Amino acid sequence: MTEVITKYLQRNKFKNLDLKAVLFDMDGVIYDSMPAHEKSWQQTMQEWSLKAEPNEFFYQEGRPAIYTTNLLFQRNLKRDASDKELEELYKRKTELFFKYDTGALISGIEGTIEIVKERGLIPILVTGSGQPGLWERLNGDLPGIFTPETMITAFEVEIGKPHPEPYLMGLQKAGNLKPNQALVIENAPLGVESAHKANIFTIAVNTGPLIDQVLIDSGADLLLDSIDDLNSALPKLFEKMETIRI
Repeated sequence: MTEVITKYLQRNKFKNLDLKAVLFDMDGVIYDSMPAHEKSWQQTMQEWSLKAEPNEFFYQEGRPAIYTTNLLFQRNLKRDASDKELEELYKRKTELFFKYDTGALISGIEGTIEIVKERGLIPILVTGSGQPGLWERLNGDLPGIFTPETMITAFEVEIGKPHPEPYLMGLQKAGNLKPNQALVIENAPLGVESAHKANIFTIAVNTGPLIDQVLIDSGADLLLDSIDDLNSALPKLFEKMETIRI
């Protein structure tokens, strides 16, 4: 861990890490929802006679729906979707998602949040989701952890992942922090890229079917195989982050 922290500091020309917050992605990190997203997107595309690659939406996770839709329209039809098509397609995708989604939390994530809170760090949500009633759902499953003031959603961003905008906004919501005052927990290539471009220390947890190298190539500073592995690593990681100076 000393090596990965030192490399991060050297790359970004920081002298040390001064953690104040942890920025969480949602789908695939907090909720075990990515299989339902993949299934609902794939079925919607089939209904619209648009071809998508297997596991495509694990790779596209974090991108605002308008960009994902237009990517598929451009590939299949050589044009962007109309406003009406965007509305109808996303409405159908959302219907299917709520049909397939179990609502289950990712195994171990409650322990992660407990570790974060015990360290006195602020949890911030940074998601590309625009689900209705999102805060109410989160507050029901993880009471008192996130508030509307500590959430970045699709309604606030203009560009979205993989642009650094969402995570830069997360730093602002955490108290106008500098990049070396937070770390990111992500599971998706576009989210990892977004956090990396924002110069924040990024932990990729591969909770899906992706090849590890994809997350490394996207800029992950540390790669782990599960949230349970993350929970085992965090106490030592926090300790090292407090002591390493360059």
